[in-house]
Amino acid sequence: MTKSRVAAIDVGNDSIKAIFGELEYELNIPNIIARDTEDRPVIGIEELDSKNPLDGIHVKVHSPALKENNVIYRVGHLATKSNNATELDPGSSKSEEDQTLIMLFTTLALDAVKQENFPQVKNVIDASYTLGTGLPLREVKEGKDAGYRSKLVGSVHQVEFLVTPKYQGLKVNIKFNEVKVYPEGFAAYINLVMDNDLKIINKDLIDKRILIQDIGGLSTDIAVIKNRNVDDDKAQGFNLGVSESLEAIREEIRTKHGVELDSRRDVVEIITRKNDRNHIMVKGSRTSVHDITDRILLDLAKKQYRLLRNVWQKNSQTEICYFVGGGAHVLKDYLKTLNNNLDGYNIEFFEDDKESIWMMANAYYKLIMDFVRKTEKPKEPVKTK
Repeated sequence: MTKSRVAAIDVGNDSIKAIFGELEYELNIPNIIARDTEDRPVIGIEELDSKNPLDGIHVKVHSPALKENNVIYRVGHLATKSNNATELDPGSSKSEEDQTLIMLFTTLALDAVKQENFPQVKNVIDASYTLGTGLPLREVKEGKDAGYRSKLVGSVHQVEFLVTPKYQGLKVNIKFNEVKVYPEGFAAYINLVMDNDLKIINKDLIDKRILIQDIGGLSTDIAVIKNRNVDDDKAQGFNLGVSESLEAIREEIRTKHGVELDSRRDVVEIITRKNDRNHIMVKGSRTSVHDITDRILLDLAKKQYRLLRNVWQKNSQTEICYFVGGGAHVLKDYLKTLNNNLDGYNIEFFEDDKESIWMMANAYYKLIMDFVRKTEKPKEPVKTK
C-alpha cells in the first residue's frame, strides 16, 4: 500500500502556498490559469528541460470533481503571459470553482514527481496524500466545506504534464487518504498561539479575547476568539477583498500610462517591494504611480476599518485584533495611519511579510500533522522469547 504523504495547502487568491512532508518542501505558485492547446510552441526540447518547471507548467487535468473535465491549462507564471488568463473573481466561492481544484491538483502533482516513495509504472505515478486545507469562514458557515471535501475523497484525480520542463509526459494519479478542511479564521488563531507540535507558545494570548481579521483577495474573515475557541455565531465573513482594488489599479495604470501589467500579482509587487515602491517603468523612464495606488488602497483600507469597528462594537471586551493574510500585507500602512488618526484600537500586524502571507499554510500544516499523529497506530512492542 502506498504511504500517504502530508500536504498542507492554502489556495489563496493571489497564490498557492503549500508545505509537504516533514517541512522539507514548499511551493508558491501564482493562482492564475489559462486554457491552452496540447502543443505550445517551445524552442527545442533540450532547451525546455534546462528551464525551471515552475515557469512552464502546462497540464491536462482529469477529475470527476471538475465541471469542465480533461481541459488543458497553462498554470502560474506561464499563464500570466496569456491573453486569456483568469484569476478568481470577487463574489465567487472558492469551494465551487474549478480553478481552485486545478491549482490544488497541479500543486500536488508538482510535489509527487519529485518523490521516490510513490510507485511509478512507466510514465504514471500513483500518489497518495493526507491533505490539510481551508475555506473562508463564510463558506464553512454555509456548510460548503463538506461538499468540497466530498469532491476530493473517494476519487482519482489525474494531472498530465504536457510541455512542462523536466516533467513532460509524466502523469500523476492523485488519491486522498484523508482531507481536513479548516475554517481560515480558526487556522490563523492556531498559528498565533501554537507551535508545530500544537504546544502553546504564546501564553499571553491564549486566554485573551481576540479578533483576527484575515484580508484575502476575494473575502475578509473576522474570527472572534474567546475561551480558546472561535465563536461561530459572532465570527463573520465579508465579500470584500483586495482583488477589485488591485484590478482597478492595474486598469488605471493601463489607461493613464499605457502600461499593461500581466496580473494582479504584478500590482502587488509594485506596491510592496522594498526598492522603487509605487513606481513603474514607462518607455524606459521611472514613473511614480503613488497617486493611483494611494487613492484606491486608502479607500479599501477605510472599508476594512469600518468592518473592524463594527465587529469590535459588537464584541466590546475584545483586547486585540490581529490583521493577517496577503491583503493585510498590502494595506498595513494605510490601516495603521487610519487607526492612529481615528479610534486607536489595539491592533497588530506581522512585520515579517512571509509569516503573514504563509500563516494559513503553516496553520493547516500544524493541524494536519496533529491529526496524523493522533491517528497513527502505535507500533506494537517486539515480543522477546
